[in-house]
Formats: sequence, C-alpha cells, structure tokens
Amino acid sequence: MTERHETDLLFKALADASRRKLLDLLQAHDGRTLNELCAHLAMTRQGVTQHLDVLEAANLVATVRRGREKLHFLNPVPLQEIYERWIAKFEKPRLKALAELKKKLEKANG
Repeated sequence: MTERHETDLLFKALADASRRKLLDLLQAHDGRTLNELCAHLAMTRQGVTQHLDVLEAANLVATVRRGREKLHFLNPVPLQEIYERWIAKFEKPRLKALAELKKKLEKANG
C-alpha cells in the first residue's frame, strides 16, 4: 500500500463523527468489545461494525481475539504521524496569535 493511499484512508476514517467517537471511546478505555462500543452509539451493530472496519483499514484500530470476543484497541501511531507531518511544524506562538486574532474578529463581527 502506498503512503498516499494510507493517508487517504486515515483522513477518510477521521472525517466521520461516529468514527471519531469510537476513537474517543477506545482512548478512554481500550480493549472494548463490539457490544461495549455499541452501547455508546445510537446505531445498529452492523453500522458500528462498518465504522470499525474503516478504522481498522486506516490502522487506527487493532483487534485481538479473546475466546469468542474480539477486543478493539486504539492505535495512536497514525495520529502521531499526522501531528508530526502537518501540525508540529507550525510554531505555537504563531498559532496562538492567529487563534486570538480569530476570537477578536469573531467578537467584533458577532
């Protein structure tokens, strides 16, 4: 798989709010079963499974079988790679200044 294809899968996975919620759930408590994850989302079991498949394809979720259960674990490595490639190279002071400017402009126009 090419790096570009992997990056496309990663951003596709992160683009959906339900998938981001699944990542948040796994970050809060790793090693959850499908039933445990379904309890936190207002969708069918099949829908949650489809979202988990997208996250697995993007290498954001890894699974381990324990008997009849399949446990889901967050893999933060791709997120760290995004941070290093697209976020870390920007200086914090400049980002802070831009955030403050945005707040002032929104306040003046709001």
